[in-house]
This record gives sequence, structure tokens and C-alpha cells, in this order.
Amino acid sequence: MLTTKVAASATRQINAVVVSAGLMQKTVKARVGVQKWNAHIQKKYNHSTNVLVHDPNSSLRIGDIISISSGWRYSKHVHHVVNSIVAPFGDPIEARPKVPTLEERLEKRDAKRLRKEAKRGLWKGIAGEGEQVEGQGREVEVDVLETGEVGKGRSEEKVSA
Repeated sequence: MLTTKVAASATRQINAVVVSAGLMQKTVKARVGVQKWNAHIQKKYNHSTNVLVHDPNSSLRIGDIISISSGWRYSKHVHHVVNSIVAPFGDPIEARPKVPTLEERLEKRDAKRLRKEAKRGLWKGIAGEGEQVEGQGREVEVDVLETGEVGKGRSEEKVSA
């Protein structure tokens, strides 16, 4: 996980303008400025391209100027994630859901991965001992980060973390 944090923090910040929001869940379309090569004149000209951006809390509105970076791939066509709102358009930032930081996104991703592995019975623990978690499929969730026990299910076993 440490290499993921280092690689994610070294990404390039790109400013973009939101051109479409609210049509897809947690995803917006943003316009990014790029330069396009004109082969005839042998010169680069300003051009814009649209990218799909992951918005974890659906806090962006049309017209916002945002800062994005390429993160992990969220779906087939979504490769960028919003880092912050530079200049809001319409509603103030305080009236919207908070944009999560990189650390919060990584923690949420790791917790989701642990829940998936626990459902499949493949949870290896924090130290990687290779323990099997017994449960009844979807009813069992593992909350290792806070309590260290299996919860929200019929099974009340302790998970050694």
C-alpha cells in the first residue's frame, strides 16, 4: 500500500472545467486544455478534449473549475479523479459534500477490498497470516480497521488482527 501512496502523490495536477454533471452516478465530464500538433504548419495549437472524471461524493456542478489527476482506473472509460474544487460555480463549497482527500480515498478502497475478500473467505489479515473467515456470504462484513471482529451477521467470531 505504501507504493500506491507514493505513486498516487506523484501524479500531475490538471485544471479542468466541468461541462456535464448529474447524468452519471459519481462521474462528471470535464474539459481539459491540450495542445494539438498541426502537421501542415508544423506548430502546436491550443485544443480542448473531454475526459470522464470520478467524483466520489457527487459534489461537482456544471461550470466548476476543478483540479484533477489520473488515478487508478474506476471503469472502462473513467481514468481521472477530482482532487479539489478550485472555483465553484453556483452553490458555495460549504453547501456541497466534501471532496475526499487522497488518503481518505485509499482508506475507503482498502476497506472495500477487505470486505470483498472477507465475503469470499480469502481474508489474509493485516500481517498476512492467511486465516479463513467463516460466514454466510453477503451478511458478514469485516470491520478490521476499528474493532477487529466480524460484524453485521450471524457469526460473532473474533478475527485476530
